[in-house]
Amino acid sequence: MDSLLPQDLAELAARVVAENRLAGRRIALAESCTGGLVSAALTEIAGSSAVLDRGFVTYSNEAKHELLGVSLDIIDTFGAVSIACAWAMAQGALKRSGADVAVSISGIAGPDGGSELKPVGTVVFARAVRGLDELVAEERLLPAGSRAEVRHQAALVALELLLP
Repeated sequence: MDSLLPQDLAELAARVVAENRLAGRRIALAESCTGGLVSAALTEIAGSSAVLDRGFVTYSNEAKHELLGVSLDIIDTFGAVSIACAWAMAQGALKRSGADVAVSISGIAGPDGGSELKPVGTVVFARAVRGLDELVAEERLLPAGSRAEVRHQAALVALELLLP
């Protein structure tokens, strides 16, 4: 067995490591609904220590606030599954690391927790790059077949966002 993870996740993680190594970039993750899955995918790759600075698993709102500095006003006003929260998470990961780029993920993996406005499968992503003020953030409704599938698809999107 070469990897604990699905082949598509391991292959994309290998590409992220290789391309960021070539670009001389260090990366950080701020994960909520993926629970460290993106960081785990990257650490499956030999040589990932040259690229991965750190990963924050901030599943609770308190963790988002304490570890990443996400304002409680953002969480109270927009919710943890929002562009505003994801952007603040990515910015916080960048500020609290030595990384050049940070990606954040927050969402509703299910099977419970969804609502009419934010159904199961709603996941938000953001990318922050040191020295750039550009906002790269998006909300996606991923196929909500199962909790595992939502988390798998979210991890793939996050890895894509880490490509230079």
